[in-house]
Amino acid sequence: MDSIDLIKTFREVASQGSFSRAASKLDVSKATVSKYIAELETRLGVRLLNRSTRAVSLTDAGSLLLERSKPMMEMFEDTQAEVQEHASRPTGRLRISAPLGAGQGDLPRLIGEFMGHYPDVSITLHLTNRNLDMAEEGIDLSLHFGPVEDENLIVRKLARRSLVVCASPAYWKKHGKPTHPRELAAHEALTHSRMGLHPQWRFEVDGEPFDVAVKSRMDATEAAPLIQVATMGFGVIYLPEMLVQPYIDQGELVPVLQSYARSDMWFSAAYLQRRHNSAALRALLDFFDMRFSRAAKAGR
Repeated sequence: MDSIDLIKTFREVASQGSFSRAASKLDVSKATVSKYIAELETRLGVRLLNRSTRAVSLTDAGSLLLERSKPMMEMFEDTQAEVQEHASRPTGRLRISAPLGAGQGDLPRLIGEFMGHYPDVSITLHLTNRNLDMAEEGIDLSLHFGPVEDENLIVRKLARRSLVVCASPAYWKKHGKPTHPRELAAHEALTHSRMGLHPQWRFEVDGEPFDVAVKSRMDATEAAPLIQVATMGFGVIYLPEMLVQPYIDQGELVPVLQSYARSDMWFSAAYLQRRHNSAALRALLDFFDMRFSRAAKAGR
């Protein structure tokens, strides 16, 4: 049994001067109180209470334990109250991981809005394309673009996000626009470094995956330089819509092959367990659900 429960019972007996009154105060049986005191004395190897038919008094060892246990029990009770507050009211620090490219999209603005709604919640945002062990690295929520392979995670899909093939108007004018994904094999591709020396881009043709081996003119660990080089007319990129849409809106990039976009690309939130999550994490998940649902209805 828990040492805290044993000491709490001992302190109540000392306060009440009676096993029966302590049992009534703790809402347990007198036998349970006696069992707990006996267990505590056995663990410590010393008698803590003098017992008679009329009264209970402290031994010297009992007096010492009563005095020394007071700050410990006060600290435990204060900590218990704070921890329980995490379960009932959004507070504390949330540690979030997200892909590097997410730092250029709507995520920072959404996190800022969430912090405005919940001033007692602090955020640590870790941007990386590395696969993280959420438990080992203390991550509360991991944001993903695309399929989540880890079956141990609980995944909440937030919004469908297409990949977009695009290049500058000058590039398409010089090389011609492809009408089928297979034609990209003849183009100069700007690719992510994690794809390695022989990158492939995946599409859907007649509802089935269709992979195209592309020739990488340049690769990078981050999307930003690939987008910039693409706007200069030096190649084709295949990146999440949320990263390239501003450049498409400004006419710096022109999309193609949109009817072949993958249907399994979601922006998702993953976490470790369904039960006993903090109020802050539950609030963040609900906030993301609300905002992405609202954006979907608005056609964004």
